[in-house]
Amino acid sequence: MTTNGPLRVLVVGSGRVGLQTVRLLADRGHDLVVIERRPDRCEQLADEYLATVIEGDAARPSVLRQADLDRVDVAAALTDTPGTNLSVCLAVRELAPDVRTVMRTTFADETYEEFADAVVLPEAAGARVVTNLVESGVETLEATIGDLEIFDVTVAEDAPVADRPLADVALPRGSLVVSDADGDSVAGPDTVLTAGRTFVVAAEPDVLDEVMNLFRG
Repeated sequence: MTTNGPLRVLVVGSGRVGLQTVRLLADRGHDLVVIERRPDRCEQLADEYLATVIEGDAARPSVLRQADLDRVDVAAALTDTPGTNLSVCLAVRELAPDVRTVMRTTFADETYEEFADAVVLPEAAGARVVTNLVESGVETLEATIGDLEIFDVTVAEDAPVADRPLADVALPRGSLVVSDADGDSVAGPDTVLTAGRTFVVAAEPDVLDEVMNLFRG
């Protein structure tokens, strides 16, 4: 799988979870292909110029092959039907074993490690937000940062910031390197952004692309 620069991501399903995922990935500069069965959703995606859109059922290998899987880095099956998502991940593994697979499910008590590389339960994430609204005084980070993006990013070998100390890096206003490469202390002017190491970074939406380019090249 590609590790430096933008990824080519296949997203299956553009409902509530899929569409928001596509928008976030597009904002981060990734190359997107979406397979969607419903014509109205395909039209919405096309109007937003977010991705290459394929209308059809991704559970059919003939439709899945239209995504040119040899060029795909990650396939995310995000429909609201776990069975469909499972079949898509299995098909991708068979057709393109090097593609990383992400599967949405509603079954928290099931194990999917042998079928997909990563599993997401949107309902569980939503429950954390509801809990934050019910309680007071303690909140998970996702519910408190608003539009601010806080993420892990690995410094690419040829990135503009590679192997340079923070004191010599002109980060855009509205961005901040939070942790050092070991993740056990706050980054400072002497922190070296070593190529191949991962750092925690915070960035406002308007400068997110610029920050990504600095770290990924």
